[in-house]
Amino acid sequence: MEFTYFDIGGIDNETNHIVETKTVTGWNAPSRARQAVRKNDVLFSTVRTYLRKIARIERDYPNPVASTGFAVIRPAEGVSSEFLFYQVLTENFLQPLHILQSGSSYPAVRDYNVFAQPILLPPTREQERIVTKLNAALSRMANAEKVAQRAYERLQRYRAAALRAAVTGALSRDWRKTHKPSKTGGQLLQHLLKIRRARWEKAELERLREAGKTPKDDKWKSLYRAPIKADTTNLPKLPKDWTWASVDQVAAHEPRSITDGPFGSNLKSSHYTNSGPRVIRLQNIGDGFFIDEKAHISRKHYDLLREYAVHEGDLVIRALGIPAPRACKIPVIGPAIVKADCIRLKVASEFIVTDYVMSTLNSPPTQHRTELKIHGVGRPRLNLGEVKAIAIPLPPLAEQRQIVRKVERRLTAANRLATTLDRQLDRARAMRQSLLCEAFAGKLAPQNANDESASVLLDRICAAREAEAKKPKVKRMPKSKLKTIRRPLLDVLRGHTKPIPPEQLFREAGFQPAEADVFYRELASLRKILRETKPSTSETKAWPHNVQVLLKLKQS
Repeated sequence: MEFTYFDIGGIDNETNHIVETKTVTGWNAPSRARQAVRKNDVLFSTVRTYLRKIARIERDYPNPVASTGFAVIRPAEGVSSEFLFYQVLTENFLQPLHILQSGSSYPAVRDYNVFAQPILLPPTREQERIVTKLNAALSRMANAEKVAQRAYERLQRYRAAALRAAVTGALSRDWRKTHKPSKTGGQLLQHLLKIRRARWEKAELERLREAGKTPKDDKWKSLYRAPIKADTTNLPKLPKDWTWASVDQVAAHEPRSITDGPFGSNLKSSHYTNSGPRVIRLQNIGDGFFIDEKAHISRKHYDLLREYAVHEGDLVIRALGIPAPRACKIPVIGPAIVKADCIRLKVASEFIVTDYVMSTLNSPPTQHRTELKIHGVGRPRLNLGEVKAIAIPLPPLAEQRQIVRKVERRLTAANRLATTLDRQLDRARAMRQSLLCEAFAGKLAPQNANDESASVLLDRICAAREAEAKKPKVKRMPKSKLKTIRRPLLDVLRGHTKPIPPEQLFREAGFQPAEADVFYRELASLRKILRETKPSTSETKAWPHNVQVLLKLKQS
């Protein structure tokens, strides 16, 4: 039998609607698919309640079942399903549940915690009036949000187009026609690498001499670690005077100029304090802009992790999530370190413009090229070595500066508009909560003295529940009886002249969902019978074919 399965991932927590369901059969259904549900039930995710994975089943589905990760709230007679749904979305209902969550990996509440939350219960007709008002107001707000969201998406496309033009040379095409570079991108890169090596050799020679180890030959020079080269296989053709470089090659020549943050127990959330040096986390890295979300550690802990320090003007690269990479520049924030999955990059600014590298890392062409390198199912990411090897197009220095000026002009106005749209969307979310608060404070719809009292409604609900509890429980059929109603597989096959799917054979033979292995063992035992039996009629010609097809399905 096929079931419609509702799981937590199928709920859109922005619109609080069901956006995806799964069709499963009895034996391949997830172990969590154990709650029978129906139209007008409210599904409330008990895992990470702050994610607001809440939705109402608005229509009929074939054989609907829900994950045990939901508390299924079913309205009693006289209680509007929509009224109950809207009340569950209010902060007054949610905030107490956030506090009750327990568990570190998957903080959650129990079903009884959800059912124990108090709700306001007006008369049935007043519920209907409130729902009518809410539906109209929320519909208008949703339409306004859609307009703002569409504008935001167009803005994102414009931003992506500007960055794509920057890193493909289209943005500076006319400028190149009238400006001849003193050094091409390739010459600039070779000059940078030559100076980097010379500085390393000078520093290493001084270190050896200070240690009393004056070298007799040049073997010590073989210790130099050359930066990782970019893999230029299948890369697009660049404009004249441009070349390909790696992130590692454009990094400054200094210790840990490109480094990721500390992992594991070196930096945990328990180390955070209310003030002190900053911790730069994934939440701080926007597409070319720094997000001022604050997290601090003590000065003593900062001193222990100083090797992960990040400074004003450095780039921080987000290596976790999709798309990756994503980069922004550090503003004036004082002492700070990077956290795990955030990579600090100090660019060799004598030869390379930092803002140009940032634009390149945030551009769609670069992000598309890294998609195949991203690994990890639950936490898609790039490791430090993969970030170092990212190929970036490198124009001459003067052209880099020209590109940055053009990008800034285009994106400054776009960023201002994006900020305005963000404020509008935030205001819409706040207005939605305000509207719900007014609705459940009795301010949205007028009361009517002719309505049945809510206390009468509550008494009727309680009486109906007590009457239901007194009904005799339906006894389950003993397992021994279940076995007696099973039909032999061969008898079922005799009734079919054409191949049948395994689900149909399983169901018609009377197997239970937990007996899949028994089913296939019995199916396999028919092989010997079939070898000894030659089908002689049109009714039996499909037997061997049926069994062979089903056994192949089992093996696959």
